[in-house]
Amino acid sequence: MKLLLLSNSSAPGRGYLDHAREVVAEHLGGVRELLFVPYALADHDAYTAKVAAFMGELGVRVRGLHGSGDPRAEVAAAEAVFVGGGNSFRLLRALQGHGLVPELARRVQEDGVPYMGSSAGTNMACPTLRTTNDMPIVQPTSFGTLGLVPFQINPHYLDPQPGSAHMGETREERLTQFLEENDVPVLGLREGTWLQRRDGVLELGGTSAGARLFSAGAEPVEYAPGADLSSLLAVAPRFDHRLG
Repeated sequence: MKLLLLSNSSAPGRGYLDHAREVVAEHLGGVRELLFVPYALADHDAYTAKVAAFMGELGVRVRGLHGSGDPRAEVAAAEAVFVGGGNSFRLLRALQGHGLVPELARRVQEDGVPYMGSSAGTNMACPTLRTTNDMPIVQPTSFGTLGLVPFQINPHYLDPQPGSAHMGETREERLTQFLEENDVPVLGLREGTWLQRRDGVLELGGTSAGARLFSAGAEPVEYAPGADLSSLLAVAPRFDHRLG
C-alpha cells in the first residue's frame, strides 16, 4: 500500500496543504488525475475547487467524487484517492451510504492505488473512527472504517497545557479512557506531521513536533520526524466490537 496520512491540511500562515507540498508531490508522482472525496464538509463544490487549485500547481487534475452518478464506478477506476478533512462522522456515513468502504479499501490494499487523507480522511484509514476528535453530528451505521493501518490515529493531537483553565478532559486523558476499553495502540499526530507508507515501511514525517504513541498499560512514547514506525503495521487490533 501507498499511504500519506496527514494530521492537518492547513497550517498557520500557510496556504492549503502548503506545509506538506513536497511530500504530497512525491506521493502523487506520476498521477495525472486525483479522485477527491469531499463528503466531510457540506459544500462539496467549494471544497473540491480548493483542492483542485492546489493540485493544479502540481500538475494533477482533480475530479470530485460527489459529481458522479456512480461513485463506486469512480472509485473502481481511480488512479489515486484523496479523502479530505472535516467531520469524521459525516464522512463515514456518506461513504457507507454510497457503499464505498469495501471498494475503497480494496483499491488501496489490493490494487495499490495511492491513498491520501487529512484529518478525517486520516481517521478513515484506521480500523475505526473511535479516536476522532469530532462531534457526532450524524450517526453512521457502524464505527468501522477502511482498516488501511491496524492501529488508531488521533489527528491534531494536543499536549496538556500547564496552567490551563480548561476543565474538560485533555486529549491524553481521552485516549487513556479509550485504552481502558480497547487494546490497540493510538498514535497522536501533532499538527504539521504525517505518516507515509512506502514499500512496507511506515515513516513519521513533518515538523519537529513529532508524534506520541499511546498503548494500554504503558507510558506514552515520543517519536521524532524520520522515525520508522513499521512495527505498528504488525499490530493485531482488539476492540470491543459490541460498539460497532
